[in-house]
Amino acid sequence: MFEPYLTTLLATPWLAIIIPLLIGYLSGSIPFGLLLAKFGGAGDVRSIGSGNIGATNVLRTGRKGLAAATLVADALKASIPVWFFWSAGVEVAMLAGFGAFIGHLFPVWLNFKGGKGIAVYVGVLLAVSWQALAAFAVLWLGTAALTRYSSLAALVATALVPLFVWLMLPGMAYAALILAAMTIISFIMHRANISRLLSGTETRIGAKG
Repeated sequence: MFEPYLTTLLATPWLAIIIPLLIGYLSGSIPFGLLLAKFGGAGDVRSIGSGNIGATNVLRTGRKGLAAATLVADALKASIPVWFFWSAGVEVAMLAGFGAFIGHLFPVWLNFKGGKGIAVYVGVLLAVSWQALAAFAVLWLGTAALTRYSSLAALVATALVPLFVWLMLPGMAYAALILAAMTIISFIMHRANISRLLSGTETRIGAKG
């Protein structure tokens, strides 16, 4: 339904870059974790745990339902822009996904302090390929089961999924490159977790306190 308008809107090369990035950023910058926790009666999620607005920190409120809702909402705020721009080509769609990822990490509404981006990363995979999403799930679950480190599971999955997309999904090389860029940024955002993993002080899944 929107395809003719979208084609016209993106006819200019620089608009084909700026528009998906901007729309993706605005979608990604919606702080669902903060909003759901606040309106769900769990308070300001920025005042507990790591202080970020992602589902993992919302879970620290003890409200599993709010954490699950945050996970789904954060994933969809990336999936929807990618789906919207998909008819314009994978390059344009992936720019929208990248914009959503950056928007989640650096939301303009919260002084550019957001989450770490794993749920948004998953949302991009959901829109791009079910095979890539399945690969991420297997890698995350396998690493988490072996080590009981959620952060390590996320790092392993994000590190290997771009390679999977590059090797296993024909015609998705550009998507693999954008995912690789997201992976590098994700590692930077997880630098504190990496430091704790190296020192043996990272909290394991299910650990108390």
